[in-house]
Amino acid sequence: MRVFIINFGYCLLILNFILYAIGFFKQGKSYKIFTVYLLLLVIVELISTVLMLLYNNNLLMSHFYFIGQFILLSMFYLNLVKDQFQKKTIKIGFVLVLLTLAVQYGLKPELFVRFNLYEIFITSFLLIIYATFHFYNMLDEKKEFYFINMGILLYLFGSTILFLVGNLTVKFSAKFSFITWILNAILIVVYYLFILYEWKVSYFKRKVSSID
Repeated sequence: MRVFIINFGYCLLILNFILYAIGFFKQGKSYKIFTVYLLLLVIVELISTVLMLLYNNNLLMSHFYFIGQFILLSMFYLNLVKDQFQKKTIKIGFVLVLLTLAVQYGLKPELFVRFNLYEIFITSFLLIIYATFHFYNMLDEKKEFYFINMGILLYLFGSTILFLVGNLTVKFSAKFSFITWILNAILIVVYYLFILYEWKVSYFKRKVSSID
């Protein structure tokens, strides 16, 4: 079952990237940034799979995933929000997080080969705040990337909790660890379905209408 869910998630991710990449040059900056984010996810998943097959360990890629996701989604929300306070918050958070992570990895390079709980928490927590900013703004503005934003919030809330116990699961039974990663795989699938639905609602219908 776990293999099926993971493979289904991979297929959804690749499908999402292809669909969004088709309209890459026709859409705005936020759309382009999010498409590059999907490309990052595809690359990370591909390399992670190869490392797992060759060395049975792909924890190194988790850092590229969390930091890359933080950078691109911060840029995504920075381009979406209009309020100057929100923009300053995103910019300050962006600099502080990257700076503190650089210092941390400089002092403790051994963190590269295991989950970095600080990295997981701080990058996800700030992205949740940025997504909340966007939800608040959509109360009075155009509901742009509504379902993507909802998917990001749902996924980050759930996955952050699961990743934070990632270092602890090795101390529990194999069954507990299995359940943890199954739940995370399901969250990823749900997140990718939100992204796919956003494309269907916001871009597929628009494309069909223009043809008609």
